[in-house]
Formats: sequence, structure tokens, C-alpha cells
Amino acid sequence: MNDQAPLSREDRVKNLKGIGSERKRVEDARFTQGKGNYVDDINLPGMLFGDFVRSPYGHARIKSIDKEAALAVPGVVAVLTAEDLKPLNLHYMPTLAGDVQAVLADEKVLFQSQEVAFVIAEDRYIAADAVELVEVDYEELPALTDAFKALDEDAPLLREDIKDKMEGAHGPRKHHNHIFLWEEGDKDGTEKALSDAEVVAEELITYQRVHPCPLETCGCVASMDKINGKLTLWGTFQAPHAVRTVASLITNIAEHNIRVVSPDIGGGFGNKVGVYPGYICAAVASIVTGVPVKWVEDRMENLTATAFARDYHMTGKIAATKDGKITGLWCHVLADHGAFDACADPTKFPAGFFHIVTGSYDIPVAYVGVDGVYTNKAPGGVAYRCSFRVTEAAYLIERMIEILALKLDMDPVELRMKNFIRKEQFPYQSALGWEYDSGDYHTAMEKGMAAVEYDALRKEQAENRAAFDRGETRTLMGVGTAFFTEIVGAGPVKNCDILGLGMFDSCEIRIHPTGSAIARLGTISQGQGHATTFAQILATEIGIPAEDITLEEGDTDTAPYGLGTYGSRSTPVAGAATAMAGRKIRAKAQMIAAYLLEVHEGDLEWDVDRFQIKGNPEAHKTMKELAFASYNQAIPGLEPGLEAVSYYDPPNMTYPFGAYFCVVDVDVDTGVVDIRRFYALDDCGTRINPMIIEGQVHGGLTEALAIAMGQHITYDEGGNVHGGSLMDFFLPTAVETPVWETDYTTTPSPHHPIGAKGVGESPNVGGVPAFSNAVHDAFAHKGLTHTQMPHDHWRVWQTAQKLGLTD
Repeated sequence: MNDQAPLSREDRVKNLKGIGSERKRVEDARFTQGKGNYVDDINLPGMLFGDFVRSPYGHARIKSIDKEAALAVPGVVAVLTAEDLKPLNLHYMPTLAGDVQAVLADEKVLFQSQEVAFVIAEDRYIAADAVELVEVDYEELPALTDAFKALDEDAPLLREDIKDKMEGAHGPRKHHNHIFLWEEGDKDGTEKALSDAEVVAEELITYQRVHPCPLETCGCVASMDKINGKLTLWGTFQAPHAVRTVASLITNIAEHNIRVVSPDIGGGFGNKVGVYPGYICAAVASIVTGVPVKWVEDRMENLTATAFARDYHMTGKIAATKDGKITGLWCHVLADHGAFDACADPTKFPAGFFHIVTGSYDIPVAYVGVDGVYTNKAPGGVAYRCSFRVTEAAYLIERMIEILALKLDMDPVELRMKNFIRKEQFPYQSALGWEYDSGDYHTAMEKGMAAVEYDALRKEQAENRAAFDRGETRTLMGVGTAFFTEIVGAGPVKNCDILGLGMFDSCEIRIHPTGSAIARLGTISQGQGHATTFAQILATEIGIPAEDITLEEGDTDTAPYGLGTYGSRSTPVAGAATAMAGRKIRAKAQMIAAYLLEVHEGDLEWDVDRFQIKGNPEAHKTMKELAFASYNQAIPGLEPGLEAVSYYDPPNMTYPFGAYFCVVDVDVDTGVVDIRRFYALDDCGTRINPMIIEGQVHGGLTEALAIAMGQHITYDEGGNVHGGSLMDFFLPTAVETPVWETDYTTTPSPHHPIGAKGVGESPNVGGVPAFSNAVHDAFAHKGLTHTQMPHDHWRVWQTAQKLGLTD
């Protein structure tokens, strides 16, 4: 007999720790105690290790490869080259973008650090030593590293394997280095708007090549069991089911005989979505040798050879009236895709969702054209904290707004407010084809302006500029503003697929007799806190405390099919699948409760964790009671048990937005930019766990700081990579990272089951233009219109010097 007094409704809600609760991350105890299980922690009996011979050249013909010295090293088992893979038809692999990529260089190398040979040995040190003994005779060829020269008549031919193929995966190719031309919008109408405009602002804006740089590099362990014919892959896979399908297509091993497991992953940021030669070589080596083979790349390999981000050269033209009403937007992008088109974009969108470039503004007519080109650089543009080129689009429109404001001599915030999509216009159809779900931009901007005391900042800036001109200070104050609209939740099958796989997602729930539960999803966390937040969604939906719900992801033998985690799609798609599966459970539980309480289902109402008779809350059955009853009572018309699965195909994307403000002080003599203040207001719809959201915003802002102020992967004319180590590639530490001020508004998505929109990418999307606008604003009164990122000390000092501000 239970003598305890019944809990109040408030206490029952509190015990659930459901949606809106600041529940601590359940994952962290394991990670902070060193109990995580990453790919390199996996060690199997008899395991071999692989390492790559990589090209020192950006572009060269391979005249010969001599393996003998390497094979003579004790412990070396084999050295694979493209010639070894050809009989297996595995020397090329499909890319996510519809191109093919050489697994090992086939007769020529196309970028520095390209994989040339795969050495397999008894331990990784022997393999590394043997790599040095593989003799490759190269004939160096002219390298092409300038995207603007890629389509010149005399530009070197890079892809000899497709030199005569003038039809690509996305339509006609107009040059041997051309990949596609992708166009959206009304070109004629936009050009008319520009010709009729009272004011036109135009600028070439480059978003430099950067690298996601997750803490854990890429790797995998392949194990072929020749007895049962089953291939198991453990790897740093952000989309394990898609990897299984691709592995089946490549190896011809039936998909049910392939198990793909993503163990703990130390950060992804899009870098672990694609398929890399290391995965193929490890799998081939295990199939051939019959023992497990591990491949884990080192930091330099990760920086120089795995997928990059950005590398977009964007020409924008924006038309407006003299009083600041925008009448049209025209944009052309030269997209540098490197040696192979391995960008991680949905199949139908070769430039991702770049056509969100109209941003938060009600622009009546717009046009976008994107030319993709091959160069001698590493392939594979990824969605580094953005949903498929949204970050580039947001940067372009937010810089163009600032440039237009300068031309109009108008405050940039006033210009934004004048052109925002109004609250009553949602759902809003953009000129480039997207339907925005919900928004209240004016309220967000006004809240941000009040929080940072925007008018006072501008007054202080005017005083600072006067003091600078009088010679009383050598620093200039900049106020940067950015207002962004993201597009996340890549999932509607009608819009999005990768290699023909629709981007739905899934959740399977099993309620145990005692009222605890396990949920399995097609996503995989790389630090986002899925085990915490998805349990909170279920807690609210099915009335079982979050702490009694276990979540599993990343094992294709147990999890339902899903398209993985990237591009802020987990909450908008898999989170919706979770809620819908929970509702199926609740619907069955309602039928059980009706039977037990001897009433009609319509006489019941849901209340936190139970069904109760309407008007008689004392007559109720808790979810735990219903779970037990489902296993021990014969309910007429119902199967025993309480389980459900949901495959969720969202009807639309979601559109989180935000207002960011950055205040900087720029020392014109040193180029040092001091981030005095950064305020970020995000609206990601319903907030599942405010504490986790805040953590994601902090992380995204720190990455935005890195990109805007320092990150850049550069190449010289010979195709040599600069910045191939963390000595040269800027990763902010606590020393460089400012204090972040966060805030929010809440505008739920009308078509998501719980109204959530996703937030992981937003701070990077909005943060980069906010930083950049602040630096530009510091020099705006001295005549600066635009300068390219990153705004490191050297570049900023050069800007000051060009403006005649240095001594």
C-alpha cells in the first residue's frame, strides 16, 4: 500500500523534465570521465592498420609506383594502388553530388595530399614507416588554384576521366573544368529591376575556404566475417544508414549483411557526412585479408584532404529606391568545388539552399546563378554549421544590406526594419521559391536594439570618431548588426534526397512493462545532446520521466532507417518523428485506459502523465499503470505491448531567425580587433532544453568568430596548401573567445508537431556577418565599402594603411 500523498500537478510536470526543462545533459558524465568510446578506441583481435601515401603535388601525372621497398618491411601486409582496385571496380566511388571520385589516384593526382596508395601493416607505426618507402615517380603539371581562371580557354585540363563528357549530374557543362550552372528566380525581371532602380549597390564578396576541424578526425574500422558473410563498419559517420546503402552499392554485399555503427563521435560539423577513400580502402583491405582493418587520419590529413567548407565568390547587385525600399536582388556565384564535386548537398540542389539569399527581406524579384568549377584543391564542400550553403547566402545579403545602407546614407538597422517580411505575411513565399513558415522579425530586432541600447552605441561611436579625428585615440569603434533567416530541417522528400535517398527520419519506441522506455532513432549525435533532448520530447508526449527513457542511435542493425545528423535537421525531422511516435503510443494507451476505466475514449483527457475521466480527475490511469496493463491484460481488439515507430516526412523546412549585435574596438596601428560585446537573440521556435540551446549558441558563435576573424585554407599557385596544421589554422581558445550574451524570442513553427525549428547552425549563420559588419563599420566613415574575410590583424592593419590611417 502506498501511503504517500499524491503529487501535485506542478510536481508531476517537474518530475517529467519534459519540453522547456533545463535538464542537465545525461551524456556528460561519461564523456567527462573519459568513458566515451570513439573509433580509435575500437581494437579487435588480429586487426591491421592502414595509412596513405599522399601526393606532394597539386597536379601531377603518376609515371610509376614502386611498392617493393615498402612490402619488404616486416609487418607490412599489402600496398594497394588504383591498379589493384580496378579489377574490383572500386577505383572510383560515387560522391554525394553525383560526381565520381578516385579512391586512389588513377594515373594522375588532382590535389595535394590526394590518396595515392594504401599501406596495410600489423601496426600503425609500421604502416607509417612503410608509407615513406613507397616510391612514386611524378611528372608535375600546371596547377589550377584560382577559380576565376578555371574557365579560361587555356586553363589546364584537370578531369581527364570526364574530359569529353559535356553533360554532368546537374545539366550541361560548358568547359572541361565546368561542373554545372544552377539558376533560380526571374533573371529578366531582376535585370529590369536593376535597370529601373534609383539606387544600385554592387560588390564582389568572397566567403573564403575554411575547414570544419572537429576535435576527432575521420576514421573507420572495417571487419569482414567471411564465415557469415557480414561486413561491419565502425566509423565517424554522421549518416550511418546512408553509408550502409552506399557501401552495399559499391561492394555488392547485400545491405542486410552490412552493419554500420557510429560510436561516440567527437564533433562532425558536416565533415563526416561524405564518404572518404579511407572508408573504402579499409573495407576492401578487410574483405581481401579477412581480418579487421583500421584507418584513422591524422590532423594534417584532416585539414588538407577531407572536406572543406565555403569557397564561394559571390557577386551581388541590389536594387532599391532612394528611400531604401529594396526592389530586386541579383547574384552570381563562382563556386570552387576542388578536384571532385563531392559537396554534401541534396541531389536537386547543386548549390544547396543558397537561394535563401533573399534573407529576411521582402524582395519582390530575385535571381541566382551558380557556376561550379573544378580546381586543384581538396574536394567536398560541407555544411559547416549551416544547412547547405545558407551561411554563404546569409553573409552575402547581410553584407549587401550594409553596403546599400552606406550608399543611401541610412542606418543599416533602419534599412533592415524597412524591408523585413512583416509578421502578417507568414507563411511567406520568397521570390526564389521557399515558403517561410513563421516569423516576427520586427519584434526580435526591437528587443535586440533595446538590449544593447543601440541608439546610445551610435552616439558613443560618433564621439569616438570625433576623438579619433582630433588625435585623442588610435582605436575606432564598430557596431555590427546582422539579421538572419536560416532554412533547416532538410527532410521533405519532395525537396531533398541524397543519392536518391529521401531525407525523412525515424523513431522507434518500446515501452517496458514497468514504465521505462527505449527510443531508437535514425540520427546520430556528435555532441548535440540528443539523449537528453529527445527524451524530453518523449517525456512530454507520453508522460514518462525523461530519466526513465534511454535513447540509442547510430547502429543500423537496431535503429530504424534515417538520414543522420547534419544541417540542424535532427530536431526538425527526427525530433518530429519522436513526437509522432510518442503520440502513437499515447493513442494506444488511451484505448487501454478507456477499457480499464470502462468509459469511451472520448470521455478521457490527457493530463501530464495520465489519462483521466473528464470532470473526474480522481478516476485515472497513469502511463506506468497503462504500460503494465498492456503486457498483462488481454485488451479486446488490441495487441499486447506498447510500441510504435514513426517515419516522418516533414511537409516543409523550418525557418529559425535571429538578431545579432557586435561591438568592436579596432586598433588601427596593430590591426587588433577587440570584441567588446556580442549579443545574440535567437528564435528557434519551441525551446526543448534552454540550457542545451545556449550551449549550441555559444559553440556556434565561437566558430563564427574563428571564421570571420582568422580561418582560411589557402593555396599557392603550385597547389601547395597553406595552413595545414593547427599552428596555422585559427581555432579560438578561451583566451580569444569573448563573453556571449544570449537572448531569445519564441515563434513556433506551425507545421512541426511541437513547434521546434532547430538552432545548431544559427549562431554561425548570423555570427559571421555580425563580426564582419562590425569591422567594416569601424572604417565605414573613412570610405571603406568592403574588404574580404578573414579580418585577422594583418588584413585589418592593411585596411587601415590603405585608408591612410596608420602612422
